[in-house]
Amino acid sequence: MSAPELLARLLARCDYPGPGTAVTCAVSGGADSLALLVLAVAHGCAVTAVHVDHGLRRGSAAEAEVVAAAAERFGAAFRAERVRVPAGPGLEARARAARYAVLPAGVLTGHTADDQAETIVANLLRGGGLDGLAGMRRDPDRVRRPLLAVRRTETEAVCAAVGLQPVRDPSNLDPAFTRNRIRHEVLPLLDAVAGRDVTAVLARQAPLLADEAAFLDDLAAQVDPTDAPALVAQPVVLARRAVRRWLAAEHPPSSAEVERVLAVARGESVACEIGGGRRVARRAGRLRVEPVRSSE
Repeated sequence: MSAPELLARLLARCDYPGPGTAVTCAVSGGADSLALLVLAVAHGCAVTAVHVDHGLRRGSAAEAEVVAAAAERFGAAFRAERVRVPAGPGLEARARAARYAVLPAGVLTGHTADDQAETIVANLLRGGGLDGLAGMRRDPDRVRRPLLAVRRTETEAVCAAVGLQPVRDPSNLDPAFTRNRIRHEVLPLLDAVAGRDVTAVLARQAPLLADEAAFLDDLAAQVDPTDAPALVAQPVVLARRAVRRWLAAEHPPSSAEVERVLAVARGESVACEIGGGRRVARRAGRLRVEPVRSSE
């Protein structure tokens, strides 16, 4: 298959904004992000490629040159950013936060169907509930992921077809990171047990569950979680979701915390702690969040 034929076939499954739209692509130099850049240009977007160097390994700054050369070759603008991420616990999450801090809202990222499946399994291990099983949900105002219906093997094929040599990040093989063990150990084992491509199953399931989660969110948005009698009168699935939405702004509550809040709403207790030095108390039929007093 020729490069133009491959790009056309994949673009039919991508979710890029319309041709002519100015977009920013986060491009690390790996196969997924390089394919993101190539496909965005092929779709007719006005592309700016941004490389973010986290300074976490020797030679990482040179990867910006790979991205700059690819951007120049395909007629995209280029910008390099550098962030500082000290070593320590939660490295992946802190690096991600630092990266997005220097990227604009609505940035395009190269997450694929394989990334979606890995995210779902990771969320399952964390007890992420329906929202976790929905994986990475569509949020074009914050982050747009046009390649969620594209496989990692296909982004590699794009790079090969257009003659790009992707950067190989050795940290993607480090078993110290949970995602890498899911990628290299858990999903291959699930494939063997199921006798099928589990990644494809999970990636197809994600948007269906995302629709159901969004439907429940719309219903829960009509519930006032601070009105204890009204909250208790709701089906428990909506009551839980209303409480979770209410408390998630500062610190997403655990399922145990949500249940404790519902117990307060039912009058089974007058208050409960919800973490972060906060508690939910009931007074005159209303729930409110307040700081935990030092004497308690």
